[in-house]
Amino acid sequence: MHYLLLVCAICILNACQAKTTSADMNTKDRGIIEAVEKNQLPVVEAALKKGADVNTADQHKRSLLLIATHANNLEMATLLVAHGANVNQQDQIKDSPFLYAGAAGFTGLVKLFLEHGARFDLFNRYNGTALIPACERGHVDVVKILANTKNFPIDHVNRLGWTALMEAVVLGNGSQKYVTVVQLLVDAGCNIQIPDHDGVTALQHARSRGYTAIAAVLEKASERNGKE
Repeated sequence: MHYLLLVCAICILNACQAKTTSADMNTKDRGIIEAVEKNQLPVVEAALKKGADVNTADQHKRSLLLIATHANNLEMATLLVAHGANVNQQDQIKDSPFLYAGAAGFTGLVKLFLEHGARFDLFNRYNGTALIPACERGHVDVVKILANTKNFPIDHVNRLGWTALMEAVVLGNGSQKYVTVVQLLVDAGCNIQIPDHDGVTALQHARSRGYTAIAAVLEKASERNGKE
């Protein structure tokens, strides 16, 4: 009985200490988080020079850099990475500054993060790369950059069983920007034969949806490769 009381007392003490530490941390970090949200560059820079943690995160584990990325704030992001911000730090839903910038089509930020250590082996909540949602949403400029970045996994398959090419076809609408995305992927050497979980290829999906221009791009690539 005494042992159980002692264990309970220790647990309560530890919980109180953890709560106090968390509160102190929130108080300390709240200022720089709000400064980033309000785009107060001088305030953020001064805080960093005084030793504030550049990888501070909010209650959702969104880093300062991810907060700046959400706002497509290139100037703030540049300041943060200059002070060592981690472009790969993921929040509670596995977004990182690099992954989010790619998905959102923020070309300037994508370039910045590639220059500051963007990793290609960290994936979003769908187990996808930055390229896959960029293709889904038709972000042509981002696709052009990533598809032609050395060692980028252009044929990575996400949790849905789809590559970047597959998402451009299946989740796109067949318009000109998606034709351009498909052409960029083909020119970058993507494997057009990778099927979905049902064994259907991107070309077959394009044909079934009546996306004749996309189908033409893929048919031409198939002919070059000697495959249908």
